[in-house]
Amino acid sequence: MGIIDAMKTQSKSSKVNKAWLHDHINDPYVKLAQREGYRARAAYKLKEIDETLHLIRPGHLVVDLGCAPGAWSQYVRRRLSPNGAAAGDLDGCIIGLDLLPMEPIEGVQFIQGDFREAEVLAQLEAALAGRQADLVVSDMAPNLSGISSADAARVEYLIELAIEFAQNHMKAQGTLVAKVFHGSSYDAVVRQFKNAFVTVKPFKPKASRDRSSETFLVGQRLKAGA
Repeated sequence: MGIIDAMKTQSKSSKVNKAWLHDHINDPYVKLAQREGYRARAAYKLKEIDETLHLIRPGHLVVDLGCAPGAWSQYVRRRLSPNGAAAGDLDGCIIGLDLLPMEPIEGVQFIQGDFREAEVLAQLEAALAGRQADLVVSDMAPNLSGISSADAARVEYLIELAIEFAQNHMKAQGTLVAKVFHGSSYDAVVRQFKNAFVTVKPFKPKASRDRSSETFLVGQRLKAGA
């Protein structure tokens, strides 16, 4: 790449960053998250899914895969509070897991690590203490390379991990909510869900930006022997 080409690329990148920053600062969900004390606007994606499908109930055990920075766990924590508070009494249990560190959230048991590793899985199973989750939520997303075939494989793999986790650690009548992306992997991911769950519903929350290819799949009731 020549100097002029590099300058053009930097200029384009700078414009993209400025446009993103402008949109982010003026995003109503970003402002709402700041006002209501959520760490990220993502809280409102799960909020809309939950309010539409009534997934989170008092006494539930919820596992949050890919939980950092913690907005989904914060939302679940408020839903399991008898008075909707961010602190205090909690009627239920929340376990969060992520490769990245996460600032503590009152009432959320956080495990840092990869649940494919025996040591981390042992920590997770110790936290479950013989119980099975009522709800598993996964906001996990791969680092995208821009190579569509490789990225599709990464997306499929994460979904496979989330489904496998649900099959091993969730009640038969439970629900899995997972982030997916429209693209070459989408049909394969939907097939994975339909092979594992009795009911599968796609969901595009209003808080998910229009230009984003992300959507969410909700799988309810595990198929026997799947």
